[in-house]
Amino acid sequence: MIETIDIGVGSLAFERSGSGDPLLLIPGFASGMWSWHRLTGLLAERFEVIAFDPRGVARSRIAPGAEVTIDLIAEDVVSLLGSLGIESAHVLGISFGGFVAQELALGYPERVNRLVLASTSFGGTGHVTPSSDVLAAFAPSEVSDPEERRRQFLTMAFSPEFVENEQDVVSEFCEQRLENVVPDEVYRQQLASALAFDTSERVGKILARTLVLSGDRDTVVPAENSRNLARAMHFAELRIVPGGSHMLFVERPDIFNEAVTEFLLAR
Repeated sequence: MIETIDIGVGSLAFERSGSGDPLLLIPGFASGMWSWHRLTGLLAERFEVIAFDPRGVARSRIAPGAEVTIDLIAEDVVSLLGSLGIESAHVLGISFGGFVAQELALGYPERVNRLVLASTSFGGTGHVTPSSDVLAAFAPSEVSDPEERRRQFLTMAFSPEFVENEQDVVSEFCEQRLENVVPDEVYRQQLASALAFDTSERVGKILARTLVLSGDRDTVVPAENSRNLARAMHFAELRIVPGGSHMLFVERPDIFNEAVTEFLLAR
């Protein structure tokens, strides 16, 4: 069931499933709670899973002119946890959501139990960039067809084999992205915030025990970013999945779930 909370400049939509220790899922760039649907059921077997649409995305609303930044999304997460009476939760952030998760762990360490940073980076000048084709697919365009452009960049995030062999899954993912509208201004603000993101000098201050998880065939956030991220942290362990793409959590939810669950339940 979709619920909402007030965030001052609008409302934040979220849903909960399962039972156990709370696990908050922070979605990737221009994505929402819909993006987790192949993984949520698996995680909900062991955890109370909380997924949400970031401010301005899909079912979450913000007032015209309201800002969308990584820091503000992290503040919204704090508001969400507070509204649910949750003092601290495990936090899983993927890609752009990993940026939000880092800022959450740095700004509100008391709110984060264990941390999973998947397919992400500490940003800044040390960020290992993808190819020019991938970068171009993310750039807003006034000319190209928006549906085709977004389908293109989503498809790039999957492995070529998965695109060929699991066309129904890829098409469904792309269609859900288009159905869960991200207004152009929200898209642009998320992108600007992502491009400015840099925790390279601060990420070592994160106190939460952390799993850094990536696929070695990630073309969007190359796996070297995960290696660099884990090296920069004091309480991190690294797992690189052979053959895994940026969409590892969609392509291989079983492997992703196993890695996350094993880490979160370990003593």
